[in-house]
Amino acid sequence: KHMKVVIVAGGYGTRIRDVADNIPKPMIPIGPYPILWHIMKTYAHFGHQDFVVCLGYKGEIIKDFFLNYEARTKDFTISLGKQNTIEFHTDHNESDWNVTLADTGLKSMTGARIAQIKKYVGNEDFMLTYGDGVGDIDIDALLKFHRAHGKTLTVTGVRPPGRFGELVNVDGLVTEFNEKPQATGGRISGGYFVANARLFDYLDDSDDLVFEEEPMCKLVADGELMVYEHNKFWQPMDTSREYSLLNDLYIKGKAPWVKG
Repeated sequence: KHMKVVIVAGGYGTRIRDVADNIPKPMIPIGPYPILWHIMKTYAHFGHQDFVVCLGYKGEIIKDFFLNYEARTKDFTISLGKQNTIEFHTDHNESDWNVTLADTGLKSMTGARIAQIKKYVGNEDFMLTYGDGVGDIDIDALLKFHRAHGKTLTVTGVRPPGRFGELVNVDGLVTEFNEKPQATGGRISGGYFVANARLFDYLDDSDDLVFEEEPMCKLVADGELMVYEHNKFWQPMDTSREYSLLNDLYIKGKAPWVKG
């Protein structure tokens, strides 16, 4: 069964300002398309193409990208004047996508953003990730793992390219979560969550609620957070060095997250 995919795309992206000062981080391109699009393509490849994007900082740029999507991705002839008709000549592969763009506030932290889109996902399980990390995640296997354990939330645990969000787990059950670990070697949260609607019980829409802090810790305390172990490629785009790395892989045709 296909699920809604919630993408948190509202942050400021301050650490990557030298690459893109005037656009929100999820709109920073890898090749011709924003990283947000690449993430969506991964889910769509596995049959999940119903998206809810949580907007914040410069959300209007993300709205404009999708409002103008046909014109950006197809050849067309435009007849100017009163009628202003457009005839499109080519197709794209995203014609079955359904994208809900939800303004979740300029200053809201991640927990508040997720809380606000409950009305768009209802009482179903849903996918959840951030708009700034790509990986060759096997979404089918992730979903199967989530369904098998029946707990509230599954996080994809990745081997860190560098920094934060360390997960300590015993037989898949997360026993500890450190947002900024000193030690390395453990797995970190790579996003790519699967959530049961019970997740909303752990959230509220107070602006300063950070999903990775109180809600995640409470899930751990309740024994409701499981980790799906992903050993292959995962890479966030947090710095200009990572921007160059991801673009280099894409240009060389060696981007592991690109399917077909």
